[in-house]
Amino acid sequence: MSQPQIVAKNLSKCFRQYKKESGLGGSIKSLFRRRYFEIKAVDGITLSIDEGERVGFIGPNGAGKTTTLKMFSGLLYPTSGALSVLGYQPIQRRKEFLKSYSLVMGQRSQLWWDLPPMEGFILNKEIYEVGDDPFRKRVGELSSLLGIEDILEVPMRKLSLGQRMKCELMAALIHQPKILFLDEPTIGLDVVVQKRIRAFLKEYNLNSKVTVILTSHNMDDVQELCERIVVISRGKIIYDGSLGKLLQKYAQRKYLKMVFNQKVAKVDLEKYGHLVSYADDGLSATLSVDRVQHTRIAAEILGRLPVDDLDIAEADLKEIIARVFEGRR
Repeated sequence: MSQPQIVAKNLSKCFRQYKKESGLGGSIKSLFRRRYFEIKAVDGITLSIDEGERVGFIGPNGAGKTTTLKMFSGLLYPTSGALSVLGYQPIQRRKEFLKSYSLVMGQRSQLWWDLPPMEGFILNKEIYEVGDDPFRKRVGELSSLLGIEDILEVPMRKLSLGQRMKCELMAALIHQPKILFLDEPTIGLDVVVQKRIRAFLKEYNLNSKVTVILTSHNMDDVQELCERIVVISRGKIIYDGSLGKLLQKYAQRKYLKMVFNQKVAKVDLEKYGHLVSYADDGLSATLSVDRVQHTRIAAEILGRLPVDDLDIAEADLKEIIARVFEGRR
């Protein structure tokens, strides 16, 4: 059995901040006497991640997601606890470790604004000591998968946001990292580009067994990409498991979306569950029903009402995550 690639035990990170009163007087006072306080961004996280896993880190702003990624990649030093990534202590930033991962942040670019992407790829080739033949092969494979073969020589400033993001991903994968850290990779992108990037990441993960660790507020990213979800709130892990188990634990309702051949009255629907939506013409409606009973209720509706189409849907992932944060089901 292989060893986990990432092992964190009681990992914590605190930041020291100070308060300053407003105005000139407050500025002068702060020169001589500052009032400090600590912010615990990460509070005793313990987890392990195996090779090839796709893990989604979910949490509100300030929950500690990005701070955790930065400790995993060696950009931040843990205040306490133990951390091992690929057998290395990240903060030591050994050359072998730095060549084994990539960090892509949706709001920051590693490629130059006035230069074409290929120039950045060539620089990464030299930094990571990639041979000429492997480099040409990687450029061909990745540009084809991402559909950007025709823009590699176009300056970055001339590209759309979606094209730039694809180039950032390609630059991060030139040296074939074992771990890919993604921090909000689809932020600001349109729906079509988001889907293309998610499809690429999923296919790349399956083919290369690269471990993908994703932080995102886009629940579509998490739902389509991640097999495992880690929910963080106030620096602590409050859920760690599969999406399926999360749904079973916190989504106690399912939704029956129905289209009818003829008008159905509200009163005839409300006996089966909570009426979420109802069309003015009475030809479509959505019911919220008990998860355990949804199969029986759906069968009963199909047998008694003029149903043309019926779709059974899970609760929206955003709604479920909100319940996790609130500690309710």
